[in-house]
Amino acid sequence: MKTRITELLGIEHPVVLPGMSWISVPELVAAVSNAGGLGILASGPLSRQETRDAIRRIRELTDKPFGIGVTLMMPGAEENAKIALEEEVPVINFSLGKGDWLVEGAKKYGGKVIATVVTEKHALAAQKSGVDALMVTGHEAAAHGGSVTSLCLVPAIADLVDIPVIAVGGFGDGRGLLAALALGAEGVAMGSRFATSLESPLHNRVKDTVVTKRVEDTIYSKNFDGLYARVMKTPMAEKATKRPMNFIMAALKSFKAAKMVDMPLWKLMLGMLAQFDKIRMLSLFGAATEKLEAATIDGDLEKGVQFIGQSQGVINDVESVQVLMDRIINDAKNLSIELTKTVVD
Repeated sequence: MKTRITELLGIEHPVVLPGMSWISVPELVAAVSNAGGLGILASGPLSRQETRDAIRRIRELTDKPFGIGVTLMMPGAEENAKIALEEEVPVINFSLGKGDWLVEGAKKYGGKVIATVVTEKHALAAQKSGVDALMVTGHEAAAHGGSVTSLCLVPAIADLVDIPVIAVGGFGDGRGLLAALALGAEGVAMGSRFATSLESPLHNRVKDTVVTKRVEDTIYSKNFDGLYARVMKTPMAEKATKRPMNFIMAALKSFKAAKMVDMPLWKLMLGMLAQFDKIRMLSLFGAATEKLEAATIDGDLEKGVQFIGQSQGVINDVESVQVLMDRIINDAKNLSIELTKTVVD
């Protein structure tokens, strides 16, 4: 199955593992790349040295193309992105920031850059900056999807830009891949699906819970981490999204997040004075890490909150990445043949 994305990235299948904090670790990234897709490392929770070590670990596990994700507005992201350039990571995926300098840096060694966008405006701006492709994230996605559904957002942006589009949000099987291609995308990212694989470090209790949940069992709210985000619907998630966290409490809790990425506390405090609105949002996001870690790492859904997409409703098992990839591709191909026969008949 060849598309502009497979040719651009040098991969076999137009299927991507997006960078998900605490989930898209070297082992899962390599598993997806070895299965013919593109695995993207999540650098959000990593310090500079941890980022460098993770990149080198991926190279020990695979000789296939892989990527790294950086959320530029977050503490430590710029430093991690510079390490990615130093290590000449084949693909850099950035979001929530201007990536012109990443494009310039990656082109020096032949790397590719993908921008994650949720609006037409941002898609055009990213294309103008010179990125090679777009990750277009619809409303159905886990974590920070946009306000427009993938069914409408993907074709709208695909018609608007000249570079290839990877569809994100609501895709979890071969039907989803084929649908994304029909919408004008040239690839698809499946975060929730690969998060619920055998190689994923997501806690087994959460994996088992995902299998039991339906498409309507999520919450989309701005109150959890300061940005509109989609999480699994649980009693704790309902409580956590009922109202925004008190800023003073969020600021105190965010010190933990700052320490996690080696950000000096003086820098965080100075930022609170100079860029209050931005730091307030970062503080809320940092405060949310405690609950995210409790769910993702410890499997505690009574105290923790789990990012998950609406595609959890089409996830019915926990299998290896290779089994999932084979199934996704085969189902998409077979369904395409069936639809072609139907149209001809």
